[in-house]
Amino acid sequence: MHQSFRQLGRSPFNLNNSLTRLVIVWSVLGMISLGLVLRLAWLQIIDAPSLQQKAQKQQSVTVQRSVPRRPIIDRQGELLAIDRPSYTIYAHPMLFGRVLPKTGVRQKVTPAEVADLLAPILNRDRAELLEKFKQKSGVSLGSGLGENIKDRIAALKLEGLELPPVNSEYTRFYPQDDLAAEVLGYLDKKRIPQAGVESSQSMLLERKVAEFTLTQTGGKYGGAILPDRVTPGLLHTDDLQLRLTLDLRLQRAARTALLQQMQAWNALRGTVIIMDAETGALRSLVVEPTYNPNQPLKSLGLLRNWAVSDLYEPGSTFKPINVAIALENGVIEPNDTFYDGGAIKVGVNIIQNAEKKVINGRINIAQILQRSSNIGMVQMMQRLKPDIYYNWLQRIGLGQKSGVDLPLEERGEVRNRQEFITTPIDPATTSFGQGFSLTPIQLVTLIGSLANGGKQVTPHVVEGLFDSNGLRKDKPTQREQTQIFAPTTAQAVLNMMETVVTEGSGKRAIIPGYRIGGKTGTAQKSINGRYTSDDDKKITSFVGILPVDRAHRYVVFAAVDEPKGKERAFGSNVAAPIVKSVMEALIAIEQIPPSIAAKIKPEKRVN
Repeated sequence: MHQSFRQLGRSPFNLNNSLTRLVIVWSVLGMISLGLVLRLAWLQIIDAPSLQQKAQKQQSVTVQRSVPRRPIIDRQGELLAIDRPSYTIYAHPMLFGRVLPKTGVRQKVTPAEVADLLAPILNRDRAELLEKFKQKSGVSLGSGLGENIKDRIAALKLEGLELPPVNSEYTRFYPQDDLAAEVLGYLDKKRIPQAGVESSQSMLLERKVAEFTLTQTGGKYGGAILPDRVTPGLLHTDDLQLRLTLDLRLQRAARTALLQQMQAWNALRGTVIIMDAETGALRSLVVEPTYNPNQPLKSLGLLRNWAVSDLYEPGSTFKPINVAIALENGVIEPNDTFYDGGAIKVGVNIIQNAEKKVINGRINIAQILQRSSNIGMVQMMQRLKPDIYYNWLQRIGLGQKSGVDLPLEERGEVRNRQEFITTPIDPATTSFGQGFSLTPIQLVTLIGSLANGGKQVTPHVVEGLFDSNGLRKDKPTQREQTQIFAPTTAQAVLNMMETVVTEGSGKRAIIPGYRIGGKTGTAQKSINGRYTSDDDKKITSFVGILPVDRAHRYVVFAAVDEPKGKERAFGSNVAAPIVKSVMEALIAIEQIPPSIAAKIKPEKRVN
């Protein structure tokens, strides 16, 4: 046995070593295999959720989509404001080049050549662009660029110009330019609402900004978006639009009429307001001078809507309200008469009519309005105790806001109660519309109560949020109408206001075939608490009601600030023609049928 092992050149010890090595190898392989199995089990069972999350994170990207602001339309569906895509474009001068279409060869393009191509598209100076191109990369060529500009740049097929594949920004666009700027307001460069319904109704105009998850190919730095795995709803936005009560047809007519008179009288500024007396809906609100909301920074001094934000003394246009207060308290009857001797002494003060030499003699209440008698108004309101008078001024909302759904409405100003009650001159001047102040929109609201059977409504420009099928999606927010005068009182004053147009100072507002009520106003402006003797420092106004003989009526108001002409300016010759022109447009647009024409007497010029 031993000999055979020697002959074979082997020994028992060599055989044992081989077996040992074999066992070790297989043991190691077994341990490795077991480790792999255990690792695989760990990855697939225990650590699987964590790995899935990591994979999803690498294969998806979460973006916050820029959502366009809701459009604004007028009551006829005419577009007033809309968001449109805008772009920020960057240049990388070190990468400028072009791939030739036929050969596929890349051709270098110099910064000078790029400047020549881009200058007319961007409306920029070529030298300015060349200066920018001295930077090697990341040169901003402007933000808020329109889609047409982006397409023209893309058509150049230049390398080194960074164009976003989809719009990530929006710019607010106002297709009517300045036609309704005082109502709409605007967005600044940071898309922050400024003025108008853009500001007051921003909650309704802003769509909800949601995050979307997109699937992309793998890679350390992310890959391409997989179009077949886009999150449902990514491209969806609601179809809601903010509808206003404005009618652009009336807005154009009102602005045209106002501008004509302002130019004719070289006036400082003016406003026209049309309100549906039954609902408070504003069919038109015009302020001149105005601005273009597409370029608001060019007209910074004109951004204030003075029909809502500026106080003025209304003058004689407030007299119908005082007549209603006196009638409501039973201190006068419609047929009562007063003697107007041209002047009246109140304490140490002498009050005169607007035309100081005019003596109207004995006149009734309607004639006081027709001839705009300050003397008659003072005597009338002296029959009412000052504390009761003051209570009524508070009841009708004097010194308060109208509640119009536009921002920056100013609160009216009146004397404090103690001063009003103890100082006889205050009730006297209030009787003919001076010594206190309000805004044009507040005056329209008060006159609207006379046209609405004594009920006061809230003026508003927002009709609601509607979808494409015409269904309203928001809840009405208008306040309930408040009965401040008895219907009989309101009708009695309305009848008197009709005589102002047919027989008095409002004859320039006559429209044959239609019954119209109205009242002129010519108020001195208070400057630093004092009335100036300068005849140009006054506000002329006229408020009209159409039609007197129907339940559904409209209030049309016009005011012109500091008119200057060859003849003296009054509400009768400056503002009344504006209201007539606007009412003619209103009749045509609303298809208001004619009524029996009232008898017209010869005109007598008063304020």
